[in-house]
Amino acid sequence: MKQFMAFVKKEFVHVLRDRKTLLILIGMPIMQILLFGFAMSNEIKETKVVIVDQAIDNSSAKLVARIDASEYFDAEIRDLTITDFNIEAAFKKGDLKILLIIPPSFESHILHEGSAQLRIIADASDPNTASLLTTYLTSIIQDFQKDNLSIQTIPYNIEPEVRMIYNPQLLSAHNFVPGVMALVLMLVCVMMTAITIVREKELGTMEVLLVSPYKPALVMISKAVPYLALSWINLITIVLLGVFVMGLPFNGSILLLFVESTLFILTCLTIGIFISNITSSQQVAMLISLMGMMLPTVLLSGFVFPLENMPKLLQWISNVIPARWYYVIVKDIMIKGTGFMDILKETLALLTITAFFFIMSIKKFKQRLA
Repeated sequence: MKQFMAFVKKEFVHVLRDRKTLLILIGMPIMQILLFGFAMSNEIKETKVVIVDQAIDNSSAKLVARIDASEYFDAEIRDLTITDFNIEAAFKKGDLKILLIIPPSFESHILHEGSAQLRIIADASDPNTASLLTTYLTSIIQDFQKDNLSIQTIPYNIEPEVRMIYNPQLLSAHNFVPGVMALVLMLVCVMMTAITIVREKELGTMEVLLVSPYKPALVMISKAVPYLALSWINLITIVLLGVFVMGLPFNGSILLLFVESTLFILTCLTIGIFISNITSSQQVAMLISLMGMMLPTVLLSGFVFPLENMPKLLQWISNVIPARWYYVIVKDIMIKGTGFMDILKETLALLTITAFFFIMSIKKFKQRLA
């Protein structure tokens, strides 16, 4: 029994001494509960709906007030010229997911013709979100109609005309393929780069590199080049499968997608190099790469669950997740056919993250040299 207790005591001391492993063992369940509890939500909460009120009458004002009073939508009245070009341009900016158009003489049609028609246009590049938004908005319109029927002497009917742009068939590939691209490139680049460099430390071959005349930046870049090439192959394979097998449209520039994907790959490679510099074993590097990158990529990139439904804190944290920005870039280029200026914000975000981790990696590498 004494020997058994001695071994137990030794293991406790070993675990408590290894703070990184202890942080993973204790922190990982807490993070999983918080992320899954708050991020995994299919409910609509305070989503912005842009309303173009061409009627500006009593009935349209009541309908707008009903929508804005709901907990699901935050109504924004906007003066927008209703043409296919202007509507598509508004959606391409990325700040618009659903649009409600109230036609002229809305109240007059209700009182004199007994029916009125509304237009609902949703961004179906994310089919799940588009379906939820249109369902919720249609339900509010139907409730508005029922409440007003009780006080109207003449029965009437409001018919919402729903239009899904970019993905009329609501195919899941439009959401699935960009998300898989972000997830695969993130895991391959981050995990494999981190593990490879840490393996050099465990085998002792890193010492040879440390005494070589090469600069730290060149050593790190040389380690990343093979995985950059491998990621290009993965990128081409996923795009070809998405377009020719799953029927995903490609409406934008192939060159722009390739350049933006290369930037995202470089971002992931710098993160992998940074992880390798702060870890000393392959197991720890793998745990950090998988749990620290895969879960945030799946939950906080908008790939599975809409970011608008999450608490403000998680929305703020998602800004430092590279996959969030790349996911938007891929959808905008491939599905919406947007140009570089429409994804400038996302590109600058990736550049900032890449520069931060590259600088931190060099600083950590120099500390090890010292």
